[in-house]
Amino acid sequence: MPELPEVETVKEGIAPAMTGKVIARAEVNRPDLRWPFPERMADRLTGARVLGLRRRSKYILADLDTAETLLIHLGMSGRMLVSGQRIGDFFHAHPAPAKHDHVVLHMADDARITFNDARRFGAMDLMPTAAQDDHWLIRDLGPEPLGNAFHEAYLTRKLAGRNTPIKSALLDQRVVSGLGNIYVCEVLYRAGIHPARKAGRISAGRVASLVPLIRDVLTEAIAAGGSSLRDYRQSDGELGYFQHVFQVYDREGEPCLTPGCDKTIRRIVQSGRSSFFCPQCQR
Repeated sequence: MPELPEVETVKEGIAPAMTGKVIARAEVNRPDLRWPFPERMADRLTGARVLGLRRRSKYILADLDTAETLLIHLGMSGRMLVSGQRIGDFFHAHPAPAKHDHVVLHMADDARITFNDARRFGAMDLMPTAAQDDHWLIRDLGPEPLGNAFHEAYLTRKLAGRNTPIKSALLDQRVVSGLGNIYVCEVLYRAGIHPARKAGRISAGRVASLVPLIRDVLTEAIAAGGSSLRDYRQSDGELGYFQHVFQVYDREGEPCLTPGCDKTIRRIVQSGRSSFFCPQCQR
């Protein structure tokens, strides 16, 4: 599933084609994805001007001049593809309609934003902009890891006394929003912390050190356009490339990259997810 860097990359990719633009026609080709679409979604989007795009956790939020906000979740395989408008060095003509093009936004300037989702685990919803913090997908989210509300004192307080593994604690969206399996593995490697260590038994100093490492990993991944594993593509159809600099994720059996370490990367399963780590460098 796309994590914060991938969602941020997609949001930035579609922003030039949407921000300040009018949706001339919204085409909704099925009644639902992971959940049913809101009533009259096509009618409510048609004619609306997009005031701006934001990201909250793993959701893209498009504020409209109708006092509603469109929430977009990419799910496992969702893609937001732009055609009919140049994005940087890329220009893609409108493609022929594809089987899994579930929502298509035809913009007034002839750009087109297509939501394609083969597995249909994505979602879209419309909510009153003024009440967005009360939406059931948003109201319990923790602070953004790149925002000012996420800091050393906050994380130390939040993890104190927790008996869950540090990997699970950092994946808890109520603790910090947007982190996923890939980037937590990478952060814990850089911090030298074993993913199975109990969060409440890690010293306050080591917990505090996680904050800048989380920010560094996410910032590097965003600059790389995210990580392309299986389905993820940027809005221009190109792959992200952070996967080429993974230090532990998906490297089971390969040598640890820490100078002087002669161990190989191992994998364990935690709550149904693979955790990759170095048994010597992470304790």
